[in-house]
Amino acid sequence: MGTSTRTLSFLLLGLLLTSFPGNLGTNPGLVVRITDKGLEYVAREGLVVLQSELQEITLPDFTGDFKIKHVGRGHYEFHSLEVHSCELRGSALTTLPSQGLSLSISDSFIRLQGKWKVRKSFLKLQGSFDVQVKGITISVNLVLGSEPSGRPTVTTSNCSSDIRDVEVDFSGGLGWLLNLFHSKIESNFQKTLESKICKMVQKSVTSDLQPYLQTLPVTTEIDRFAGIDYSLMEAPKATAQMLDVMLKAEIFNRDHRSPVAFLAPVMSLPEEHNRMVHFAISDYVFNTASLVYHEAGYLKFNITDDMVPPTSNIRLTTKSFRAFAPRLARQFPNMNLELRGAVVSAPFLNFSPGNLSLAPQMEIKAFVLLPSSMREPVFRLSMATNVSAMLIFNSSKITGFLKPEKIQVELKEYKFGAFNDFLFLGANIQYTRV
Repeated sequence: MGTSTRTLSFLLLGLLLTSFPGNLGTNPGLVVRITDKGLEYVAREGLVVLQSELQEITLPDFTGDFKIKHVGRGHYEFHSLEVHSCELRGSALTTLPSQGLSLSISDSFIRLQGKWKVRKSFLKLQGSFDVQVKGITISVNLVLGSEPSGRPTVTTSNCSSDIRDVEVDFSGGLGWLLNLFHSKIESNFQKTLESKICKMVQKSVTSDLQPYLQTLPVTTEIDRFAGIDYSLMEAPKATAQMLDVMLKAEIFNRDHRSPVAFLAPVMSLPEEHNRMVHFAISDYVFNTASLVYHEAGYLKFNITDDMVPPTSNIRLTTKSFRAFAPRLARQFPNMNLELRGAVVSAPFLNFSPGNLSLAPQMEIKAFVLLPSSMREPVFRLSMATNVSAMLIFNSSKITGFLKPEKIQVELKEYKFGAFNDFLFLGANIQYTRV
């Protein structure tokens, strides 16, 4: 991929991210809003990259004819053009409502060096030249879209270029001869450059950048269980002050991807432009992740006594359970216990303005760890609760207040006689014996 393609990629890929397949519903899980401030930053940084990469650009050869009184007609050729120096003084990247982006570069300067050849009948001369191209202005519209796979597309429209002045200086054998009609050469040079600039931009987008965008990977691995699909749900939406990029942001099982049975909710973004980039994420992202990790058996846990802080007065031993399970303590004196917990079904996170809530349901099994390394099942509990949090956003951080609600505990199974209820007294727990 050429220099100009890499430069356009820098400008576009930072805005479009990437994309993936599959559609269920039309609402995105993630929206990236780039404001005019963000576009200003991209244009400023992109100008630095473009200025450095122009040093490597390959320019086409230029040819033409001349006619001098008493000398006659001849043919000239400029070749091996290289950028000696450049100064890009102004750039702008703005939204183009309902289409995409408008990119412009203005009041720029480039100095070129190369070699010349002149042919007059059987006479051939050659030397070097220096060209200063001043007041370069380029403007091009970039129409952004998306294809069914979710990958971004880009095409150009309304490209224009202008050069204020071109100065050519020749050296070498009989270079003075070319200087006699340098004004015509400069005029031809300027017209040729102006006509080729937009052709080069359009060719770079059509033949290089767009095919490159189609080779972008369409999934990203998170870990050995999950991947993320962040395909474009639709073409980026450009308004007067911002560009919204709608991404699917679905977490899926890497081994066997299956359709999700619920849709992403509709998101409403505030009309704010005080930041360069705003991100809006829905509970769809977290809930698809919950499905994957629950299916993979990742939402399970084991607790043993060596995991309890040494300073705790409550230990995971049968001795500590003597008060509410006396028979257990007698039958298995001073033995360690192990708790095995699992989330019964994938817990769903719910977002509302300024709040989020979660209602997990768990099952906990207790085992006695026998000297033979065998495990003896003791009891089984079912637990359900609702946890909510109030979030507060300010300019530098996010803070929140956790609001745990009543925990419902149900004793499903106990194998050693009576199970005293006082364990739950004084706590915000609703206990049910089965």
